[in-house]
Amino acid sequence: MSHAPTTAPAGYTPRLLPLLRLLRGHRRILALAVLSGIATHVFTIASAVLGAILVGRALTGANPTGLRGGFAVLLALVIPLVVAPWLETQLAHVVAFRVLVDLRGRVYDAFARMSPGDLLARRSGELGSTAISDVELLETFFAHTLSPLVSAAVVPAGALIALAFVDPALSLALLPVLLALASIPIWLRRRAEAHGDAVRAEAGALNAEAVDALQGLREILAFGAGEAQAARLRHRGRALDAARTRHSRRAGVELAATDALVTLGVLVALLVGSALTASGRLPVDLLPAAVVLAAFSLAPVTAVVDVARDLSIVSAAAARVRDLLAVEQAVPEPGHPARVEHIDTRVGFDQVSFRYAPALPQAVQDISFTIEPGETVALVGHSGAGKSTCAHLLLRLWDVGAGAITIGGHDLRTIAREDLRRLIAYVPQDVHLFNISIADNLRLGRPEATQAEIEKAAELAHAHGFIQDLPDGYDTIAGELGNLLSGGQRQRLAIARALLTGAPILVLDEAVSNLDAQSERELTTAIQATSAERTTLVIAHRLSTIRTADRIVMLDHGRVVETGRPDDLLARPGAFSELVRTQLAAS
Repeated sequence: MSHAPTTAPAGYTPRLLPLLRLLRGHRRILALAVLSGIATHVFTIASAVLGAILVGRALTGANPTGLRGGFAVLLALVIPLVVAPWLETQLAHVVAFRVLVDLRGRVYDAFARMSPGDLLARRSGELGSTAISDVELLETFFAHTLSPLVSAAVVPAGALIALAFVDPALSLALLPVLLALASIPIWLRRRAEAHGDAVRAEAGALNAEAVDALQGLREILAFGAGEAQAARLRHRGRALDAARTRHSRRAGVELAATDALVTLGVLVALLVGSALTASGRLPVDLLPAAVVLAAFSLAPVTAVVDVARDLSIVSAAAARVRDLLAVEQAVPEPGHPARVEHIDTRVGFDQVSFRYAPALPQAVQDISFTIEPGETVALVGHSGAGKSTCAHLLLRLWDVGAGAITIGGHDLRTIAREDLRRLIAYVPQDVHLFNISIADNLRLGRPEATQAEIEKAAELAHAHGFIQDLPDGYDTIAGELGNLLSGGQRQRLAIARALLTGAPILVLDEAVSNLDAQSERELTTAIQATSAERTTLVIAHRLSTIRTADRIVMLDHGRVVETGRPDDLLARPGAFSELVRTQLAAS
């Protein structure tokens, strides 16, 4: 008999079961919450049954003096009836909130495991929806489902046993109703799962569309595309509304079936009890108690069925979170990392080939060149030649498809990711600043940096002057995506951030593309002053930047076609001199 109620959320078990592993370390608090939940039902049933007994005795002419003891017990039950549910709620939520903190950490770890290719294949709004909304929804499972589920297994079983002591016929009559009530979610399980999946998918899509609109607001306003974007949002809103409506209709069917079965259970108990009373097997004063006990034995199962109506959405959220957590390491950590404390910073590309997807052509093919310590090498070529791909492979955002990239003779795949980040500082063309202070943005790669060190790096990047002119200086909040600053200012901050790390290898990907000619000259001079201590890879289009490099590696369609000193390559016909001639003609 005790197994019947446990079937309520059975249809969702495969999706929700992996979440139980997150409860390790919180089992004692959860056990106390479950015991408090069981105690809540026990005290509730005890008080109701005792009240019914007192009513039955009063109706059969019992002396009021003889009822005083029962009323005293009812009064004593008030305290546990208040404390037990409060304790269950508090403890269950403590467990839920602690688990959600851990789960959010795991979600962030999953983001860190993703390659840029994984991120490009997913909409940022959808990922944000999973990281925030889907994780938050799991609070329902941890705080409102686990304890009621155990109560639904234990309390009805105890109530049926108690009814059997009153008369076995009452238990036997009520058992089919309990089984039917517990199986309601199973009847509509597939539709519930489909509806839950649809609601969470549409919610994620709407969130992604809204994020797109916010991020692209400048372009929307510039091209007068507001109405078209609003139409897309309305379409997504209607789709979400339709999904929620289908879910609500099914939930309404479950509610109606639950109410009908509860009513049927009470009616069955009343009819059977009345028949037993008429036959003399059940005393008249016990009939109200028997009916009340039967009715309250249904309450824990009803509570789980009520939760299970929305468990399909929680289950869908759990599936989305589980899929995110299952993301494998795109660039796996080496089993036995190389020791890199004292290696030189010679960078080598040895017959490197790479493609972004199996169906795509090679982005780079058989590329080989070296950058000596203290040397600055410029990667040049037309758009799509593979320059940024080389930078990303050096950063190990992807792994090479063939060949090897080495630092100090060590294959990147043998260097721990944390060590690699300490060795290389990167300045991208599209700078990302966080909505924190300028100083904290600069500290991104070196959190322990002092204010003096921050200011020195800013001075080298010719950023100190404009930072001092900001309302709060280095404490000024950069704004979301750094939108309170100009493109050139963001670029200077990115260079300062890279210089502050003190990394011995510097990668500059069009780092001066947003600067005017004067600022470019000043910044190039500053970078040259620090590059003697660094191995520097520069990706650039401007001739003024390229000519400051010690050596040029010219790429064309993913292959190295020329290498040499800038003046030497300019002095002879070839791919580089043709590129420069084309650029000068265009300008």
